[in-house]
Amino acid sequence: MTESVLKELTTMTMNCKPIETIDQRINDIRMRTAEIVNNDILPNESRLWAERREDESWSHRNEVLELRAQIKEKVKQAGLWAPHLPADYGGMGLDFLAHAYMNEVLAYAIGASSLFGVVAPNSGNQSVLVKYGTEEQKQKWLLPLIDGTLESGFSMTEPHNPGSDPRSLDTSAVIEGDEFVINGHKWFTSNGIDADFFIVMCRVVEAGATDLKTGPMVQIIVPTATRGVNIVRGIGVWGRKESDHCEIKYEDVRVPVANALGRVGDGHQAAQDRLGAGRIYHCMNSVGQMWRAFDLMVQRAASRDVHGGKLQDKQFIQGFIADSYIDIQSARLMTIHAAEKIDQGLQAARTDISAIKVYVPAAYSRVVDRAIQVWGAAGVSNDLPLAGMYMGARTLRIADGPDEVHKILIAKHVLGQYAKGEGWDFGN
Repeated sequence: MTESVLKELTTMTMNCKPIETIDQRINDIRMRTAEIVNNDILPNESRLWAERREDESWSHRNEVLELRAQIKEKVKQAGLWAPHLPADYGGMGLDFLAHAYMNEVLAYAIGASSLFGVVAPNSGNQSVLVKYGTEEQKQKWLLPLIDGTLESGFSMTEPHNPGSDPRSLDTSAVIEGDEFVINGHKWFTSNGIDADFFIVMCRVVEAGATDLKTGPMVQIIVPTATRGVNIVRGIGVWGRKESDHCEIKYEDVRVPVANALGRVGDGHQAAQDRLGAGRIYHCMNSVGQMWRAFDLMVQRAASRDVHGGKLQDKQFIQGFIADSYIDIQSARLMTIHAAEKIDQGLQAARTDISAIKVYVPAAYSRVVDRAIQVWGAAGVSNDLPLAGMYMGARTLRIADGPDEVHKILIAKHVLGQYAKGEGWDFGN
């Protein structure tokens, strides 16, 4: 891409202003987050996340790492570090709604969340350890995870069982004395290459049990160096030869019973705590990235000359702009509505979570697809973030439960309400 176009892209900033209808505290967080995103991350985006080349010198790579460290320090000085963690553990201690509003700003820039201390799967594992971990577990696993001296992974999905039905999981944990003996086959275990420990979803069963799908669930901390933890491969995705999502076989893996997170039987709830919040955050992240794609599309339409005029004067492109505006506003308001319900602890949020899980990734795909079309060949190049967004949007239609399962849940909740003799209240 020409230098002038690249310069134009690096000068783009997020037009983030206070929202009159929300708490001033949340506005302050959003505005201060946007300031760092606009001033420190967007202008350096290509430097911050450029893949290391074979001929790259260590001094150049160290410059990149130093830049990341400088931005992280600025984030910490601004009091914006680790919004998902309680203040006792060095985080912001944000409530759910404030965190959701912050996410849409962070997602505008590639990799910004990691510079604010939010890196999956570590951030999700940190939250689970905060809620379910013993004091000993927090000292041994949580604090080093927060400090960055340990890495973690989350090991739940199994290749032979549908990920949409956690009741089908059959990785077993048999209690022998003061140890769990774990056997099972997982894949798409996140951060599997670099993790120092996994949080593994298991079923506790009796020795010699033939039915492995009925025991109570538990999440167990398993150090990756433990004998019997066999990492088969990093699974290739989207044409890449390898990723950090790993296939793993647990073969007679022995860890202390004290490594269980919470009580035996808490495993399913711990997973739901993680996934329920994660779905909201993924959707607000998607909104932030749609916002970026929209800005890129409109900017290109306003500046690109084609067939005797600007792209923005073509009715097809005007339709793209209008449809994308509608998709973003709908996705954003639906997600905020669901976040407000969760913030209030309302059980009815389950229907709204399923609704946004279906709608938002589809809207995200449409918005990015239009932006790619407007940019043409450049849209699928590595010079722009659109290709990565497109793959991420499509993946989200599978991650955290496929669309079809969530549609079934929505229908069940609605039909259950009518079966009680009550209509659906769309005002609440």
